[in-house]
Order: sequence, then structure tokens, then C-alpha cells
Amino acid sequence: MADLKLRHAIALEAARLMYERSESEYFTAKKKAAKRLCRGYVKPSDLPSNTEVRDLIQLFARTHEGESRTTNLKQMRLYALQLMRLLRRFRPRLIGSVMTGHTRKGSDIDLHLFSDFIEPITTTLESEGLTYEVEYKKVTKDGEPRIFTHVHVFGTFQMELTVYAENQAHYVFKSSITGKGIERASIAELEALMREEYPGWNLDEALEEEQQTVDPYQLFRLLLLPLESVRQSAVWHPEGDVLYHTLQVFELAKDARPWDEEFLLAALLHDVGKGIDPGDHVGAALQTLDGLLTERTAWLIENHMLAHDFKANRLGARAKHRLETHEEFEDLMLLNECDCGGRVPGAIVGTVDEALQFIKDVEQSNRGK
Repeated sequence: MADLKLRHAIALEAARLMYERSESEYFTAKKKAAKRLCRGYVKPSDLPSNTEVRDLIQLFARTHEGESRTTNLKQMRLYALQLMRLLRRFRPRLIGSVMTGHTRKGSDIDLHLFSDFIEPITTTLESEGLTYEVEYKKVTKDGEPRIFTHVHVFGTFQMELTVYAENQAHYVFKSSITGKGIERASIAELEALMREEYPGWNLDEALEEEQQTVDPYQLFRLLLLPLESVRQSAVWHPEGDVLYHTLQVFELAKDARPWDEEFLLAALLHDVGKGIDPGDHVGAALQTLDGLLTERTAWLIENHMLAHDFKANRLGARAKHRLETHEEFEDLMLLNECDCGGRVPGAIVGTVDEALQFIKDVEQSNRGK
């Protein structure tokens, strides 16, 4: 294989690994790609640059995501601007793919903040009812260990806030892709970029509308996480707590209908009421989620317990006929299969955030079709 062809093949495989989220680091992705494509030693000169891999990742994104990618980028920038205005006192700077436009499915919004203390930032997030997690990550570079402070904010889009000392606000950070100073935008610079790229769009009006919109994914997360402490009868649920059961059901639903956001959401939320009112978990869930679900998703949650009775032949003729003649009956029974199958001790499941992110990605992909 000629050197240029080898280089391109490695870049293409590394880009595929990163687009599919199998790898998150450029160097690791390139090494794995080279190992797959070449049996022997690969010269450093045969390895593609990070820029070459990034450009191919964007090719994957344009090919697989189409128009939804452009729409999604616009909404991500609006969401970033909203949070930047909220955190104005910490001199926020937008960096990464949302800044440059190189987004793809599952991209985060990345901000740099500057504060000598984390508490003022988290207090500001809490005042707006935003959910978050603080992570202290140890990174060793050139033999020198450093601790980075990240705040992960959960909402319509995933956000990662990296907090630096106040005296680093004017420091030029270097890109791992180009080796040059990273592109970053202040609030004023992001506003100017958006007005230039989206002429005719009333930015202030869009921000006001965004502020008045309830973020359903924040509520879903707040309802799901406490289910880890809700125990169930070992007779019917040998797998353990409600959250573990719920995540098993979601994994089965994802295998069956990976494109169906309404069905996936019904699978993920079907038992959230058990953390509110175990005596009437269906009614509690529907009341809490009122206005946030489609009619189809709400119907599947409302009737998921009746599906158990239907299967066990415990329903009267009228109730049985009502279910059988409903247009979503087959999907209800598929949800029942997932519900019954999600009771395996030791089963491997993802996290709540991974499940929510998967549904967001499906929703955004479907919106672009």
C-alpha cells in the first residue's frame, strides 16, 4: 500500500472510530486504526494529522446526519449563549466543535470559565434549577500531573465547563488538533458570529423563547436517578432496584427499536412513578410528565401494567377488546416483552445520562428527516 493511501486509510478508520464514539482521543484512535490496517510497524510519517482525522469525522457527520446537523448546531449555539449569559461574571469562553462548527452526533458544548473557587459557579447553576456534577480529573502531561476541574451540566445538550484560575483568563490555550491557539468566543463574539451566520434570525427573541421553555430532559433525569434507592419485590424483580430494571428495559427497547424515540422514552420512563407514589406509580408518572410526552408515549406508559394483565388473561372482555383494537397494541406488547425481559441479575446496562443522550440523538436525527 502506498504511503499516501495508507495514511488516508488510517485517517478514515480513526475517523470512523471517533465518529461512532468507540474512541475519544485522536492519538488512541490513530494507533488502533494503524494496528487494524497494518501487521507490522507503522512509521510516524504514515500517521495522519489530527486535522486530517477531524475533517473526515465531519464528512461522516454530513453524510449520516444531513440537515439535522446544521439545525442542531444552531440550537447548541443558542443554548451555549444562554448559559454564558447566566455565567457572565466568570468570563465564559465557548471553545470546541460548537464554536468551530465541527459538531457531530453526541457533541458536547464546551466552555472555559475563570474562577478561583467552584462554589460561586455551582451556586449560580443551582439558582436556575440546573443539574450538574463536578469532576476532578488528573491528567499527566510531560511527566507533570495536573488536576482539572470539570462541571458537567445536564440539559437539552450536554455541557462541560472547565474551570481555570482567574489569572488564566487571558492565557492562550493550544489545540490538540492543530497545535495552535484554540478558537474561542466571548459572549459578544458568539453573538456576532450567530448574527453573521444566521441573518434575519431574531437572537434576543429566540433566547427569550428558550428561557421560557421547560427542558424535559432535566426533569427526566431528576425523576430517574432516585429510582436507584427504590427497592422491589425479589419475587417479581430479582434484578434489584427500579433504576437497574429501567435501564435493562431501555437496553432491550433500544435493540428492538433504535430509531423510535417515543417508544424508547416510554421504556425509560415507564416506572418513574415508583419514586413518587409506589401505590399508583402509573398515575403519578402521567401527572408529573403531563405536557412533556407525546400522546403515543403517554398511552404506552399508561397501559404498560394492563399489558401484564392481558398476557396473563386477567382482563375482562371489554378491557381486552379496548387494548387489542388500539393502533399501538403491538408496540404495547413489545414494551411488555422488554419490561418482562429487564429482570436479569448482573445484566450490563448503560447510565441514565447515556440513555437520555441516545434518545436526544434519535430525536435530533428524526427532526432533520
